[in-house]
Amino acid sequence: MDLATFALFLPACFALNMAPGPNNLLSVSNSTRYGYRTSCLAGLGRLLAFAGMIALASAGLAVVLQTSELLFYAIKILGAAYLFYLAFQLWRANPQPEAESATSKVGLWALARQEFLVAAGNPKAILIFTAFLPQFVVPGQPIALQFALLGVMFLMLEWIAISAYAYMGLHMRRWFAEPRGKRIFNRCCAGLLSAAATVLLMARRA
Repeated sequence: MDLATFALFLPACFALNMAPGPNNLLSVSNSTRYGYRTSCLAGLGRLLAFAGMIALASAGLAVVLQTSELLFYAIKILGAAYLFYLAFQLWRANPQPEAESATSKVGLWALARQEFLVAAGNPKAILIFTAFLPQFVVPGQPIALQFALLGVMFLMLEWIAISAYAYMGLHMRRWFAEPRGKRIFNRCCAGLLSAAATVLLMARRA
């Protein structure tokens, strides 16, 4: 990859990473409820899902998803159902201080699994990788190596986005220290997750 291609890829990719979406919203929510470090580490589940999608896209297996209407809609419905489930959990979350000991029992593995499932439950993501990354592959140079390099850079920038949204959540944690504020924040996140699920249900294959 030459310097000009890299200069084009970096800002376009980072804009994609920083775009508000269910996973970035989950980072904000997790940081607010469980802390900055936990939210960042939970984001590894998302990176694992994205790494798998990049591998599928580079292998050309995304074509199967693109051509199989049944598979696309099955993943879409399951992903939306999981987002609605998370929204329901957030809506019902107890904002009282005594609930802190209960929420602290939620393990890092469970939060990372949430991030993984939210990312993996969006079939549009793998199609984005199929459409976006190949635009920056230079013909005449090793394709697999370029795709691997682009994928690694995407994941590094995604990690920065996870950290940025978790940091945002850390400050919101200070703002919503009172039970009433926590309840408002949880229900706003629940509403946004429900909206994301609705958008996902309306998504169509490109």
